[in-house]
Amino acid sequence: MLVNQTVREFVDIVASDAPAPGGGSVAALAGAMAAGLAVMVCNLTIGRPKYAMVEQELLSVKSRAEVIQQQLLELVDRDTESFNKVMTAYRLPKASEEETLVRSRAIQAASQDAAQVPLQTAELCWEVLQITDTLVSKANPNAITDMGVAAKISETGLQGAVYNVLINLGSIKDEEFCRSARERCQALVAQSRVVLDKVGKAVEDSL
Repeated sequence: MLVNQTVREFVDIVASDAPAPGGGSVAALAGAMAAGLAVMVCNLTIGRPKYAMVEQELLSVKSRAEVIQQQLLELVDRDTESFNKVMTAYRLPKASEEETLVRSRAIQAASQDAAQVPLQTAELCWEVLQITDTLVSKANPNAITDMGVAAKISETGLQGAVYNVLINLGSIKDEEFCRSARERCQALVAQSRVVLDKVGKAVEDSL
């Protein structure tokens, strides 16, 4: 599993001439790191008398961030696996009409999965970005720059995942699937930019 590699090993694998892991896996890892920062900020706030009024809320936020972190780590590997399935489908024989049909169906199924995986990554990164918006005004202000980093990284993970959704749509013939995915991607990008600007301003105003 990619997530069981050391940081150096993972970076070296990304830097190799292998096409995967690529941007989709890196986007998922970015989101997982952002979620980790959110958990850290919660830990630096929970249990301190000064923040007793928001403790229960932050316990809930921390719990959700931990779940998202784990889900995004799983998507690091799932993204690479989905890419490999697409490549396997394209290598299927096409010497006969029957083989061509089987190959075409396999390509379509694999391509849809390869688009759905980064779409899930984008959705989870959006949740992390929303969490940073909550924490930047309620958590320990000594960690506000960590929230700024988390916001930037989660938005990068979201945008990177969206790129990977869109490139896979080019191989998919299901027009409704493509339309729905594009619309969701557009909404996620637009929403994320608004929240990122808000969090960024809060961070900069505090410095």
